Parts: sequence; structure tokens; C-alpha cells
Amino acid sequence: MELDRAVRVLGPATLLLTFLGLAWAVQAADTCPGKGTPGPLVGNFSSLKAGSPRPAATPWVPFSGPRTCKDLLDRGHFLSGWYTIYLPDCRPLTVLCDMDTDGGGWTVFQRRVDGSVDFYRDWAAYKRGFGSRLGEFWLGNDNIHALTAQGTSELRVDLVDFEDNHQFAKYRSFKVADEKEKYNLVLGAFVEGSAGDSLTSHNNHSFSTKDQDNDLNTGNCAVIYQGAWWYRTCHVSNLNGRYLRGAHDSFANGINWKSGKGYNYSYKVSEMKVRPA
Repeated sequence: MELDRAVRVLGPATLLLTFLGLAWAVQAADTCPGKGTPGPLVGNFSSLKAGSPRPAATPWVPFSGPRTCKDLLDRGHFLSGWYTIYLPDCRPLTVLCDMDTDGGGWTVFQRRVDGSVDFYRDWAAYKRGFGSRLGEFWLGNDNIHALTAQGTSELRVDLVDFEDNHQFAKYRSFKVADEKEKYNLVLGAFVEGSAGDSLTSHNNHSFSTKDQDNDLNTGNCAVIYQGAWWYRTCHVSNLNGRYLRGAHDSFANGINWKSGKGYNYSYKVSEMKVRPA
């Protein structure tokens, strides 16, 4: 038998390493996009003779892992949930994939659902990300930059009020610059959506937090409206504002989207998500 001959020629230890190498290569094939891995041992067992040199390892086997939720959808992952994708630097990132909305394949980077997570945080927190997989989170500005630097990504904003009415807004492209550029927002044209456009006026503006004021107001918009955003002077949307549970008397400090329900209504659910265009 070929297996018996392989054991006699290679020895059980070498043969085991060969099969482990094959298994490892298969597993690695879904890990690091645009990189490679040392290949498994190769050779024709039937042509080997006792005392012949061991087969050489192939130097490099290219492989490609999922970069986005759209990649996962294209590979047959149809259920919404948490998955691991790989950023251009080969770093793994666990993300929430929306495989149901508008054709699926969306990578969610912001989620508000119940007020369980405090979004009034500092620059460092927004840089690295925070929150819970079970509820609310911000994926992190460094991660959002890496995701949107891979190519053109479209943006979808989904909003749900406390009467369970759903609204949305879509934009042709969305990109966040790196920290050196203060996570500057680069936004494409508004495409469609029942929520209307409350983001275009924030285009080409830097991100601001309570401890880093990068807006054009004489005050700090993040402090005034208790959030963190691409404030201008100050905002027409504030999706990282306070969770105020519907209509509120205070002005513009909730999860507000002006063209949707105005400055005095804070949405129940907010999700921001990107997908390769």
C-alpha cells in the first residue's frame, strides 16, 4: 500500500509532520489576505527509495482570507453575526456582519440599541474602539480607517425610532483618514434613503471628542452635544450622542439625525455599516 511504503520511507514522525503541514495550510488559507504561508512537504511517495533525500518544502503558497463581510457572504456565509476578517496588515479583527439588509455583506462599525454603553468617551477610546458584542459598540477609528482604506466602500445608516419605524440613508462612498489626519471624513454623494441626508455637511471634517476639539466652533461641539463625531460648527447628525429614548427637551444632544426626526428626537437603534462598492 502507498501509505505503508510512505511510512517505511519517510518514517512515521516525518509523515505525521507532512500531514500536519497540509492541514495547517488548509486552515491558514482562510486567515491572512494578500500574504502567504510556508507550503507543506511535497513529493511522490511511490518514487522515493530508502536513503533518498527528504522532499523539500515549497517556499511559499499564496492564499487569501476574508477582508470584509462581503467576502464572507461571497464564500457562503449567509447568517448575520460575528466573524473574523483580516485587515491589509494581516491583523485579525472580529466584526459584526449584517448579511440580511439590502443584499447583505455589510460590516457594522457603530451600533446603538439600548443605552447600555457610554459613548461620551475620549480620543483614546474612540481610537481603539469600545463596547460589547452583545449590544452597543464603536469598532474603533483605527479599524474603521483600515477597513475603508482597502478600496471604495459604500455607507449605509440604519435608524429605528421607538415606534419601530425604520429609516435609512445610503452614500456612494465612505472613507476615514488615519489618526495623523484626525480621522477626517471623506464622504461620497448621498444616494437614497427615507432618513434623508444629514451627513454630507460633515464631509471633509475631522473627528472630535471631549478631550480633542477639532471642529470649527469656538467651543467644543463634543462637549456641548455630549458625543463624538465629525463635527463642523457643530452638527446635523450626532449618532454617538446620549441615549435619550425618543423625544427630548434638550437640544441636539441625543442620537439625532436632523433630516429624519430633527434635533429633539433620539433614535432607539442606530447602525452604521460599510460594504465594498
